[in-house]
Amino acid sequence: MKANTVWLVLFVAFTFSSLCTAQTQEEEGGGENRQWFSVDSINAGLGEAPEEVSRVTPREAIRSFINLTGQEEYEAAAHVLNLAEFSEQEQREQGAEFARQMAEVLKRGKWLNVSDLPGRADAMIVDASGQTPRAGEVRRSVELASLSTRGETYAIRLGRYRVGEEEPVWLIMPVSVTYIPLLYERFGPSMLEEYIPERFQGSFGLLKIWEWIAIPVFLLLNVFVGWLVYRFIGLLAKWLPSGGISIFADQIGVPMALVVVSLVTQTLLDYVVSFSAVATMTFRVVLISILAWGIGTIALRLVDTLMLGMTRRLVGSIDDTDSKDDRKLLTTLYALRRIIILITVSGVTVYILGQIQLFESLGMSLLASASVLAVLVGVAGQAVLGNIVSSFQLSLAKPIRIGDLVIFEGEWCYVEGIFYTFIRLRVWDDRRLIVPVTYFVTRPFDNMSVKGTKMYRSLTLTLHLSADIEVLREKFLEVAKEEDDIIEHHKLLCYVTEQSGTAQTVTCYLMTTDPMSGWTAEMHVREKLLAFIRDYHPDWWPREVVVISHQDIARGVKTKDKRSGEAPSDEAPGEKS
Repeated sequence: MKANTVWLVLFVAFTFSSLCTAQTQEEEGGGENRQWFSVDSINAGLGEAPEEVSRVTPREAIRSFINLTGQEEYEAAAHVLNLAEFSEQEQREQGAEFARQMAEVLKRGKWLNVSDLPGRADAMIVDASGQTPRAGEVRRSVELASLSTRGETYAIRLGRYRVGEEEPVWLIMPVSVTYIPLLYERFGPSMLEEYIPERFQGSFGLLKIWEWIAIPVFLLLNVFVGWLVYRFIGLLAKWLPSGGISIFADQIGVPMALVVVSLVTQTLLDYVVSFSAVATMTFRVVLISILAWGIGTIALRLVDTLMLGMTRRLVGSIDDTDSKDDRKLLTTLYALRRIIILITVSGVTVYILGQIQLFESLGMSLLASASVLAVLVGVAGQAVLGNIVSSFQLSLAKPIRIGDLVIFEGEWCYVEGIFYTFIRLRVWDDRRLIVPVTYFVTRPFDNMSVKGTKMYRSLTLTLHLSADIEVLREKFLEVAKEEDDIIEHHKLLCYVTEQSGTAQTVTCYLMTTDPMSGWTAEMHVREKLLAFIRDYHPDWWPREVVVISHQDIARGVKTKDKRSGEAPSDEAPGEKS
C-alpha cells in the first residue's frame, strides 16, 4: 500500500514538472510568434506588391490603401487585403473588386482618422505617462473599425504577417475580408447614385461634389416633412374635444414632428441615399439626439397633462384640503418627471459619446484623470448636484407633498412644485417663494398637513376685571357653533388665562377643519365677540381704574348693603354725615 502511494506521488510530480518545462520552452521559443502570424505565402495570386504599397505599420498600410483606392488603383490596393481564404485564381479575379468595395465601406461606414492608428511596426502601445495598463505591449492585430448590419456587429481588423525571413507586413485579416460583401450591401452606394453624372462623383474636401448639393436638398425635404407633421398635430388638437387629450396634442406638435423627421431621415439613409462617413455619422448622432429628446419631451408632456388634469379635478389649486392620496400622487408624478428628464439626458449623452467613440480614444486618459475630474465636478457642481440629490430625497421620503401647508421661515405656504434644484411655494397672499432644495431641507419647517388638516386654534381677548366670564363663554359657544369650519364642538373652551392689576386675558379654544379655514373662522369669532361686547357690555373694555367711591365699578355695583339692605354710605369709615 505504501509502495503504491510512493509511485503515485512520483508520477504526479513527474507530470507536473513536464508540463512546466513544456510551458517554459513554449514561452522561450514563441516570443517572436506573438509579434506576427507566420504564413507560407501572402496573396500569391496577385504577384509582387507595387512599390507604392507600404505595409510596414498599420498607419502606413491604411493610408496607402486609401490613397490607392482614391486614385482608383484597386489592383494595387488589393495587396493590403489578406486574401488567404480565396484561391489564387479568385485572388486575381476578385482582389480589385474586394478593394473597391472595402474602400466604399470605409468611406461610408466609418469616419477613419488614420493618425489614430499605431505608427510602429510592432503596434506597441506607447504611453509616456505610464497610466495605460497595457503600455509597452506588442500587438500583432489591431481593430480598424466595428460596423453593424442586420443586427450583427462585424470587426474589421489588421493583422501582421510574415513569410519566412521576409519583413512582416500589415494586412486586413482574412476573416474581415469575408465580411466585405455583406458590409458593402449595407454601406455601399445607393441606387440613387447610379444616376449621378460622373463629373459630380469627384471629391471636394471631406465630401463628394454631389453630396454638397444633395445634403441641403435632403435637409429641406426633412424640414418640409416636419412642418407637415406639425400642422397635422395642430389641426388634430383643434378637432379633438376640449380637455386633457386636446391639451396634450397641442403641446407635442414640435417634439412629434422632430421624432417623425428623425425616423424618416434614418429610413432614407438606410434604403435610399448613402453619404460619406463624416456626413452619415453626423446625421446619425444628431438624429438619435433629436429622437431621444422628442420621445422624452412627449413623455414629459404626458406627465404634465396628467398633473394638470389632477390639478383641475382637485378644484383649481392644490392645497392641504385635498385628499392625501391625491397630493401623494402629484408628488410622485413630479418625481417621475424628474426621473424621465434624468434618464433622457443620460441616455442621449452616453449614446452620443458612444457614437463618436470618445470612450475608445479617450477612455484611458479619462480614467487616468478621474481623480482630477472628480475634484472639478465636486467643486463646480456641488450646489447643482446637491439640489438634485435633495430633490430625489424629498420625493422618496416625502416629508412634504404637493399641496402640503408648511410654515417656512414665518411664511404660511402651500407646496406648489418640487423640481430638480428648487421648490416653489405659494404664499397665503398668492406670492411665489422660490427656495433652493438644499436650503429648504436644511431649515426646520412646520408641516401642517403631515397627519391631517385639522388644527386647534385659539383667540385671546383682553377685558376689564369686571367682565362676566360666564356670559362671555355662553356667547362664544353660540358664535362658534354657527361657523361651518369649526368642528368637534365638545372641544370648545373659554377660560381666563392671565390677569393683571387692571385687566384679565380670556382665551377661547376651537377646532377647525384646516389651517386656512381655521384662520378665517377665528377672525369671524373674534369680530362677533368684539361686536357683542361693544353693543351690550362696553364697560368690559380695559381701562385704568381710579377708586373715587365705594360704588366704583371696579368693586362691583351694589344697590344695597348685603348686611343691612341699605345703600352704602359715601362717607369714609369713621366719618359722620
